[in-house]
Amino acid sequence: MGKLKQKGKAGAAINYINRSQALKKLQISLADFRRLCILKGIYPREPKNKKKANKGSTAPTTFYFIKDVQYLAHEPVLQKFREHKIFLRKLNKAIGKREFSIAKNLEQNKPIYTLDHILKERYPTFTDALRDLDDALCMLFLFSTFPATDKIKTEIVTNCQRLCVEFQHYVIHTRSLRKVFLSIKGIYYQAEIKGQTITWLVPYQFSQQVPDDVDFRVMLTFLEFYQTHLGFVNFKLYTDVNLVYPPKLDSSKDEGAAGLGALIIETTNNLVGLSSISHDSEIIKVESNNTDRKAESEKRLKTLSKKLATIKEQVESTSEIQPSIAEKSETTNYDDSAEIMDEFTEQNNISQDQKHILSKIYTYRDIQTASVALTEFENLFSNCIFYLSREVPRYSLEFTIRAFGGQVGWDETCGIGSPFNESDDRITHHIVDRPTLSHKFLPRIYVQPQWVYDCLNIRKLLKTDPYQPGDMERVEVSNEQEEEESSNEENDSDDDKPEIRSSHDKTIVNLPIKVNESDNEDMIHQMELEAEATGISFSKYQEQQDRLAKRQKTQSTNNTKAQQSSIQTVVTGKKRAAKEIEEKEVKELAKIMMTKKQKTLYNKIQYGKKKQQEKVENLQRKKREIISQQKKRPTSNNDDDNNNSNKKKTKHRK
Repeated sequence: MGKLKQKGKAGAAINYINRSQALKKLQISLADFRRLCILKGIYPREPKNKKKANKGSTAPTTFYFIKDVQYLAHEPVLQKFREHKIFLRKLNKAIGKREFSIAKNLEQNKPIYTLDHILKERYPTFTDALRDLDDALCMLFLFSTFPATDKIKTEIVTNCQRLCVEFQHYVIHTRSLRKVFLSIKGIYYQAEIKGQTITWLVPYQFSQQVPDDVDFRVMLTFLEFYQTHLGFVNFKLYTDVNLVYPPKLDSSKDEGAAGLGALIIETTNNLVGLSSISHDSEIIKVESNNTDRKAESEKRLKTLSKKLATIKEQVESTSEIQPSIAEKSETTNYDDSAEIMDEFTEQNNISQDQKHILSKIYTYRDIQTASVALTEFENLFSNCIFYLSREVPRYSLEFTIRAFGGQVGWDETCGIGSPFNESDDRITHHIVDRPTLSHKFLPRIYVQPQWVYDCLNIRKLLKTDPYQPGDMERVEVSNEQEEEESSNEENDSDDDKPEIRSSHDKTIVNLPIKVNESDNEDMIHQMELEAEATGISFSKYQEQQDRLAKRQKTQSTNNTKAQQSSIQTVVTGKKRAAKEIEEKEVKELAKIMMTKKQKTLYNKIQYGKKKQQEKVENLQRKKREIISQQKKRPTSNNDDDNNNSNKKKTKHRK
């Protein structure tokens, strides 16, 4: 006989632990436990059977894996939390006894912890850290716009601003921005870094009001981890591109709201980088880098044909050893030009699976065209010099334009550090968001900010005519109006022609009902003469015109009433659908908030209602069948009576 299984000694009861038991085991408070779980990335778990996990109890509790709690027990940060508690107790005791020298010494020796080891544990590779960078960037950009309050310190806001600007400088330096989208929430950016697409949201730079109903303790613990996360990522990205990290900060420019220009980016060779020099030198440096890259690629292409020839000779030598494979392969003559070396001949003796695999293989020519298109896209605004007006969002446009090789200048009221003034002759595009302009410079193009974002998303420079200041809405509306007017004129020209029939000829004369004031009187007189020629007097012609006008008025009123009724039905239908959707959502939310007992009871009630409805439907169906049978019975009875009477008659005759 095997061992008897005891209750609560195996299965889910061992694998899971509730929160109160975890707090007793770790001997910390609930706030510290939450902080530790957020930093370590440990979240509550939902067991398949809560009753078994809770040892028979059905009370609502939160569960954790017992292995996770044991993992937390060996965390060095937990020891630092305990030391911090002891430090606070000693500090309060010293202040209470007015021993200020002891309190000062305690403050200087305050326990400090770092999250570097936690970051290495959670992200063993750099690609893992990049994949999880979206939430970190969103949180840091959010807190960089917050004002300093009792809950949010100024040090946190300034650190967030610095980390965000450092990341933006890397995106500008590597030209890794791909998409921008403006929404109500803010501006969405998408960049491609090390093969990973990173999307983040930047709020608009308005005065933010800190809400009172938000628990900032939880958000600040997340922010604490995200700051170290982005700091590590920025360090790795900067060192990979041979840039000095952390970059130096120009305090005078930072105080003057210079934005991205406040940081001085330097290379590891002690050469001043992109942001410290003027934008003219930036473009020259980028162009020189591009020319060097092109020269290197051309050299590689020239030597590539020779390498392919040597590879071909090696393949032919191996084909002599394997004649069966060599007979199937088709020989191709390679030229020294780079155009022919990518053309592959079709092989007939290939299975369908192999063809499917080969169809997905990209050739060298495809890679080359994609790389050329990408370089053109990265240098989209390299030949453009922009000037930003005061009403335009400078922080967004400066980042997007510089990320694609453009030069940007702005008004002095927006901030210091502009490389050129408004009257500079080099400016090609002036970005304005006003309906009218008092003064214009002739050689430059005036454009709305949407033109920059549309060019970026479509990956080419668009025409500037639809994006002129104050004309974008007018152009769209005018086009729609022109289409509507042209369609209305065609309908009017076809429908608004009354038919006048003479009693003698039965000919039809098409005449317009309404004549514009701009038409000539000769035309009106000519139409009247045509009506008289058909045998209709002038008085009858006028009566027919009046009748037709009345008919059209009544038809138009009927059409408008029908349209209004149809619109009302559609609106009521939409309202009903919206109400039904809202009711369903409310029911679903109520179900989520129910306990397990309430859910079971609710399901039983719904099951009973369904059964009752099925019974009612069955009874109604039976009633319909009985009524239909009763309707058929009289005809059948009459037929039976007629048959019986005929039989009696035949018997009587016999």
